Order: sequence, then C-alpha cells, then structure tokens
Amino acid sequence: MLNIKLISKIIGALLGIEAMLMLVCLVVAIGYHSADIYPFVWSVLITTVAGIVFRLYGVNADNNLSRKDAYFVVSIIWVLFSTFATLPFLISGYLHSFTDAFFEMMSGFTTTGATIIDYPEKFPQGLLFWRSLTHWIGGLGIVFFTVAILPSLVGGSVKVFAAEATGPIKSKLHPRLTTSSKWIWIVYLVLTVTCVLSYKICGMGWFDACNYSMATTATGGFGTSSTSIMGFNKPALDYTAALFCFLSGINFSILYASITGLDIKVLIKNSEIKFYTVVVLSFSCFIAYQLVHVNQYDVEHAIRSALFHVCSIITTTGSFNDDAGLWPHITWVVLATCMVIGGCSGSTSGGVKSIRIVMLFKVIRNEFRQILHPNAVLPLKVNGVNISMKQRVTLVSFIGIYIGIVLISSFIMILIGLDNTNAITITLSSIGNVGPTFGREIGPTQSWAILPDAVKWMCSILMLLGRLELFSVLVLFTPDFWKNN
Repeated sequence: MLNIKLISKIIGALLGIEAMLMLVCLVVAIGYHSADIYPFVWSVLITTVAGIVFRLYGVNADNNLSRKDAYFVVSIIWVLFSTFATLPFLISGYLHSFTDAFFEMMSGFTTTGATIIDYPEKFPQGLLFWRSLTHWIGGLGIVFFTVAILPSLVGGSVKVFAAEATGPIKSKLHPRLTTSSKWIWIVYLVLTVTCVLSYKICGMGWFDACNYSMATTATGGFGTSSTSIMGFNKPALDYTAALFCFLSGINFSILYASITGLDIKVLIKNSEIKFYTVVVLSFSCFIAYQLVHVNQYDVEHAIRSALFHVCSIITTTGSFNDDAGLWPHITWVVLATCMVIGGCSGSTSGGVKSIRIVMLFKVIRNEFRQILHPNAVLPLKVNGVNISMKQRVTLVSFIGIYIGIVLISSFIMILIGLDNTNAITITLSSIGNVGPTFGREIGPTQSWAILPDAVKWMCSILMLLGRLELFSVLVLFTPDFWKNN
C-alpha cells in the first residue's frame, strides 16, 4: 500500500515552497502597487496552512519511499500545485471559473502556454509574473526543483526523479543526483538571466524581459500581452527569441558539458542534437520558401518568421511573431509535425522528444536488415550507448500509447463539436505541451477561451500526461499499482 504519511509529509513541504513562490509574486505586486496584493496575501496564507496540515499529518513518517509512492507523489503534486495556484486568480476575481483557472495553471506548470485569457495586458503585474513563474518552475520539474534546493524534503529523490524526468535515456552529470540537479539548475538560471539581458538590449522593459525570458527558457509561451513577441515588432528580438528557444530545447546536461569543457564537439557529435538541428533548419527553409512564393514575403521576413515559428513550435514554446493562421495550409502540417517531434530529452521542451525519433529510425533500419539477415545479431546504439531490448519495447509502447491517446482525444473533441483541424491540433498541442493550435475556430494567435469546459478538462489531463510522459500518470490507473504486493 501507499505510504500515506510520507506522501503527506512531502506534499506539505512542496506546498510550503509554492507559498514562498507566491510570496515572490506578492513582492512584485507590492512593488508595482497593483490590484492583486491582498489576493496574494490570502493565497500565501491558505497555501501555507494547507502545507502545515499535510506536514503535521506526516510528522512521524519514515523516509522509506517506494517506487509506487514516488509515481503517486509526482502525479498528485502537479495536480495540487495547479489547484492552489488558482487562488490568486479566483480571489482577485480576474478569473471567475475554477475550470478556467485550473486550465491556465496546469498550462503554466506543464509549460504548455495555452491560455484562456484573451487580453493578459489587462491583468495586474503580480498575476502576470505568477503565470510566468509557473512556467519557470515547471520547466525542469516541480519535484526536480525541490531536489536541487532542498533534497532532504524529498525522500527517495532518485525514484522521484525517475518518475518526473523526460526522455528514455537519463543522463547524469554527477553520481549524486542532488549535485547533478544543482548544476542543471545553474545552467537553467544562467540561460534565463542571459535571456533577460538580451531581451532588454533588444528593447524590452525589465518586467517584460523577465516574463518573456522565463517563458522562453522554460519553453512555455505565456506573455504579458495578447500579441506575444509580434507586438514588439523588432526583428532583433525575433532572432534572439528563436535562438534562446533553440538553446532551451537542447539537453541541459550536454549543454553544460560543452560549455564547461569548452568543447563544441560534444554538441556536434550528439546524434539527437544533430537530428534536432537538421529538422529545425530543413523545416525553416521549406516554410520560408512557401512564404516567399505563396504569401509574397520578402526573403528576410520569410526566413525570420519561418525560423522563429519552427524553433518556437518544435521546442513547444508556442510564442509567435506572425499570424501562422494566414500561411499556406501545408506549413500547418510542417508545424504540427514539429509539435509531435519536440526538442531534446533532458530539456524543458515537450513532444515525443527527438531522441525517441532517432531511436525509432534505428529500430526500423534494424528491422529491414533483419529481413535480409535473419540470424544476425544487430545492436542498436545511440551516442555510443547500447539500447536494450527492454528500452526498445518501452519506446514502441510509448509511441503506440501516444498515437492512441491522440486519436481517441481528437475523436471525442470532434464529437463534442470542434472542427477536425482544431480537434487534432488542440490534442497534439496539449499532449505535446506546445500551446498554439490551427483551425477555423481557434487560430495560432488566439486564446482557448471559447472551448467548452469538458474540452478544457480534457486538455488539462492531456497536458499532465504529456509533461510526465504518459507512463508516470497512466500507471496509477492500472490494477497492479493498487495491489499490496
């Protein structure tokens, strides 16, 4: 059975951290004299009290966290974090529906970036900062953040990390997970600060620069206005955002190794990063060609818009500097493919992950070879690491479940009344943690406010499934999970 007392103890500690994060936003609200000061005060108090209650219930708990406990903790804490995160919006009255508030916060923490808010610029600074901060914390993972700063609060952190980490191959910088997580968070922090300064140099104000940098490095997409990056109308800003989206889609462990070792070959030789880079460049060239010859863009504008959107979509950031809804429909297919592929494992991006596509191609290649040489023993290696048969089965299972969920969810949305293109791209966007969608009812620059509540709850579930890579959540619904032995 689950160790309820230990789980309660961990939840209490994590809610305490969420209260401290709200406190940061309270300081921002006070600094800007915005209208959300008291809502944040109440939110901090309520979340703190809830954390204390959970903590007291588990005060005498042992620290023997089983694998089963770890998967339950990771799934439930993302739901609870999103639930308590709704408080500032509901108490302030800027959002009246719990469904809308929960959707917004689940979209924030999972770095999806889909929003039901039509005009964010009408919201006070504290709430805007809170939206962006949910991206930044969720980028590398809520529990992973805790392991980095306060490892003693999460017992059995290796098991918890396994339940929350992204990608089929887990890379470590150091034998101790806590040390590795701290170095990865340092890379993340440096990337964020550099992005803030770059945005400021390109013409953003400090508040916008901080918000958009958190959204960019977390590959989230929330902005301080409904026009996203497009509203600034600065080519230098477009290229800067595309660059930081691209960097945030690279495995942070490999990025750290290449920077500290001053060895660019670490990046160049990595098969996942090579695939990721080739996809970005080739897809950008194709879309740029379409924009020049169909939409009559000038060459520079076409290259900039194509590169920005491919980097934004493949890393699942979801920001925009142009209205892709007005582009040729063939470009929608390319961008939808980007939604599926995603960035690199070990990054803040979503999607299937480029490493899985690389592995899948190698599996297919081996199958053709096996047909010609039935008795041959064909190894499958990625970056010098042998992929075991167990990992290959897991890969095929993941791809199969992913496709199955997309088909079933799209079918249900079409039954509810959404048009075909919207239903499919909303599903891909939600489970891939992307943000934008394409279709007749909702375009890539519009909010999701008009969706029925049932679809919003479906999307919230899909976001969580996508962020925790399916198995960590779905295992909770298997009969074996709830058996005593």
